[in-house]
Amino acid sequence: MKHSQIRYHIIKIAADLFYNNGYNLTGINEIIKEAGIAKATLYNHFKSKEDICIAYLKYKNDNFLLDLKSFIETKDDGKTKLIALFDYLEKFYQSNHFNGCWCINTISEIPKSNIKIRFEIQEQKETLIHYIEELISNNLKGLSELESSQLAKQIYILYEGAVSESYLQQKIWPIRSAKSICNKLI
Repeated sequence: MKHSQIRYHIIKIAADLFYNNGYNLTGINEIIKEAGIAKATLYNHFKSKEDICIAYLKYKNDNFLLDLKSFIETKDDGKTKLIALFDYLEKFYQSNHFNGCWCINTISEIPKSNIKIRFEIQEQKETLIHYIEELISNNLKGLSELESSQLAKQIYILYEGAVSESYLQQKIWPIRSAKSICNKLI
């Protein structure tokens, strides 16, 4: 395998382990074993478990945004595109792979002093807020920039709450409730 293929393979294995078992419960040796690589190979690609975690977070977020945007692009323009955020979340929840938000799961396991991982998660959440703001600007007319920004943050909070609560409750009602509230907001 090429260098980039090995790196990707390690990230994919670590992503599955971190997302399903948790960051703290997944050890370097488990990643090495599951990836079928030598310890030297892992450390040739990543300096630390923290670096693997950053790669995992980016991998999950990149795939999430790609899937989310593709899903929303199939919807009609207007409010439907904003409500589609929750339709996508409902689809994600119903998949066999749903284990909550990878960012929230990870942030809950790291110490407050871990600025590197915290910054990556904050960046990912800001990216989602900006995407929602873009959806608002492109699909809801007559709002000022400030109104669009405030509405994006409100929808983001609904979305994040729906993810967390659907995972906690192991029920779909938080997503459907957030969708209903979002529909009233817009």
